[in-house]
Amino acid sequence: MSAITDIEIDQLPYRKGVGIVLLNGHDLVFVAQRLDSPEPAWQMPQGGIDKGEEPIAAAWRELYEETGVKSAVLIAETPDWLRYDLPRELVPHIWKGRYRGQKQKWFAFRFTGTDAEININGEHPEFSEWRWADFKKTPDLIVAFKRPLYEQVVSAFGHLVG
Repeated sequence: MSAITDIEIDQLPYRKGVGIVLLNGHDLVFVAQRLDSPEPAWQMPQGGIDKGEEPIAAAWRELYEETGVKSAVLIAETPDWLRYDLPRELVPHIWKGRYRGQKQKWFAFRFTGTDAEININGEHPEFSEWRWADFKKTPDLIVAFKRPLYEQVVSAFGHLVG
């Protein structure tokens, strides 16, 4: 792919997606290590919205695809879309260079099942391992360019945990 200028990047749209905060009964959140990252890159489930799909439907689909979880109840959603920009050097390589980053609607779910239900080895696995973590510390676990987004998510849903 030919070089892309900063002006061209600034004109690119954001990819629409969803993010999922899955809280267990101990107010810990599901995080998983990305398969495609050689360094620590723990994140909460997230993914794109398919054409014609409502954000909440995408959230349920992504939750199941990435974690195997069906035993959950929706407890909150962000009123607004939250955004992150990709580092400029990654733009040509992610999503075929069509997007500058993502705008995401975030949903919080309460997990009502047991850990045995969790399966990160689905049809298209994205994670190598998973664990329960302190929700308010998730910005410290994510790749640096998504940290401001995760800080917004913690601010939006922080009232849900003790």
